[in-house]
Amino acid sequence: MLRQYELVERVKRYDPDADEAMINRAYVFSVQKHGSQKRASGDPYFSHPIEVAGILTDFYMDDKTIVTALLHDTLEDTLTTFQEIEELFGTDVARLVDGVTKLSKIEAQSENERAAENLRKFLLAMSDDIRVLLVKLADRLHNMRTLHFIQKPEKRRRIARETMEIYAPLAERIGMYDFMREMQLLAFKELEPEAYDSINRRLEQLKEGGGDKVARIASGLQLLLGSAGLKVTVSGREKHPYSIWRKMQERHISFEQLTDVMAFRIITESTEDCYRALGIIHGRYKMVPGKFKDYISTPKRNGYKSLHTTVIHSENARIEIQIRSAEMHRDNEFGLAAHWAYKQGGGTPDGQAGWLRDLVEILEQSHDAEELLENTRLAMYQDRIFAFTPKGELTQLPKGATPVDFAYAIHTSLGDQTVGAKVNGRVVPLRTVLENGDQVEILKSGGQEPQPGWLTFAVTAKARAAIRRYIRHKQRDETIALGEALFEEIVERLPVKIGDKALKAALKRLSLEDRPALMIAIATHRVTDAEVMEALIPGSSEGQDVEHQRLPQQHHPVSIRGLTPGIAYKLGECCHPVPGDRIVGIRRTGEPIEVHTIDCMALESGQDADWVDLAWDSKSKGGTARLQVIVKNQPGALAAVTNIFGVNKANILNLQLVNREGPFHTDIIDLEVADAAHLMRIISALRALECVAQADRV
Repeated sequence: MLRQYELVERVKRYDPDADEAMINRAYVFSVQKHGSQKRASGDPYFSHPIEVAGILTDFYMDDKTIVTALLHDTLEDTLTTFQEIEELFGTDVARLVDGVTKLSKIEAQSENERAAENLRKFLLAMSDDIRVLLVKLADRLHNMRTLHFIQKPEKRRRIARETMEIYAPLAERIGMYDFMREMQLLAFKELEPEAYDSINRRLEQLKEGGGDKVARIASGLQLLLGSAGLKVTVSGREKHPYSIWRKMQERHISFEQLTDVMAFRIITESTEDCYRALGIIHGRYKMVPGKFKDYISTPKRNGYKSLHTTVIHSENARIEIQIRSAEMHRDNEFGLAAHWAYKQGGGTPDGQAGWLRDLVEILEQSHDAEELLENTRLAMYQDRIFAFTPKGELTQLPKGATPVDFAYAIHTSLGDQTVGAKVNGRVVPLRTVLENGDQVEILKSGGQEPQPGWLTFAVTAKARAAIRRYIRHKQRDETIALGEALFEEIVERLPVKIGDKALKAALKRLSLEDRPALMIAIATHRVTDAEVMEALIPGSSEGQDVEHQRLPQQHHPVSIRGLTPGIAYKLGECCHPVPGDRIVGIRRTGEPIEVHTIDCMALESGQDADWVDLAWDSKSKGGTARLQVIVKNQPGALAAVTNIFGVNKANILNLQLVNREGPFHTDIIDLEVADAAHLMRIISALRALECVAQADRV
């Protein structure tokens, strides 16, 4: 454990103007407040915050961050108050300590919820001041170093999983690669002990069998570049066990099949020397295709800069090489912490943490803990691609991203209004996967709104959260609207008219909060028509068979005008109803109303459900019908069939050949039509064709 004077000396070494008195006060305060508290290891509890502070001195953190580290557990684990810290150490330190404390107060029902809620508070706190994150990462790192002292295996595994899934990726995203690697290694040791031991044994055997191969290759690279007049420093190492294990899992190969277990780093004096060194190495050794990355011209989102390449060395081994300048190396190793390092005149972070703003927006739009964890995992783990706006502005996206993701990355309102996209000047479907270097132009319309189908191809957390949020709101609004229409129909069946007083009394009898809650309950059949009638006018259902809903018949069909298929109601996939069909709705508890044609065979299985007489509105927009067409197997037959669709302005959504029998083949065709009359004209035209043996609606 660091002594008081040793901690102060470490800070003064890189920051001569640090507030020595404040650090001393914080050290003594932490020791006094934690008193006789013990850790699982048996060490005094105050050794933990002191070690966390020591870790942060390696990153040249400012004096307030060091003091925050010393005090970070006092609010939660002692009787210390926020006001006490504020009086003794100032408002900034009190705010930072409070930010770290908020991350620890987690109460949730499941492991995923616990991790997600942790991350929610974590990100909200650090979005205000990145130093909160740096202290929390150092705190987690020290806890991982002492994880083996915890007695309960399930608790150790939970902490290790949380570290692997949340803290290590966050450390990577802000460029603190040493933190990330050590966290991954310690978590891997706990989660996969057999794999950890096995890989370590193999690495030891490799060293014994090949002598000091890493040192030989590093010396050779140093000599090669030095002879070309470059001043460089070359270091090498075997990859750590977790990195090796992950590659084995991803590629489905054994340890013996791995060819790149060694990595080398070349530190140059300038950016120009980085590219000179790369040219010399590629001139001497064969490069492995697809393994070159230029993060100098296009840095990672966290500001990371380096050249990455993999070559086949003369000792017949694949080796990974990173080439960077000394300045890049400092920024890469310290990440965002480097921007809190002591500098003459001070300063604040330079905006490299813009990705935090995206995550905070995700937090605001996430509906529950599971969705939040999914979104943040997506945001943290996926590889990135670079796409450009028509003005040449660069936007980073995960691999697999589509124009919808691109639009939401620019601005949420642009994503909401997207109707189409041009990629490299060519109009493409919205589900098109973007590639590195694509130029993307988003086509928008003020009348457009997010579509539920976008969720099948949107991959970024920001896009998915915004689409889900819109669908939730629209679903609520449309369910209420449908409930209102059904309620009006129920009221018409009552023997007398009702007023607001009767409605309020009904809400109380049904234990519902307000009118919208009643409408949702009616639309989703959480309350039956009989229950609503009885609540409005007690005794109105007497003499009726309430159980079997033998109530007065509907006076008129309920219109589904203005509602979106798939939101408040869903169209039956068995009969594919379209405007103009006589339709009926089936209500099942907690589900959208199912709409079927009156002669649909599926209605036989819905005898016990609640039926609602429905009607299309005169302005209802088209639908999708399904046809079965038996066509003669002859040249030009299919062209004649599709020509009928073109002439009648009907769009084909799907065409499938389901049977070929002798001189005929049977096709199932999904067709967009305006209404039932439009569909019948098309069927009549098909039946008139000589090449069509039969055409029927499914």
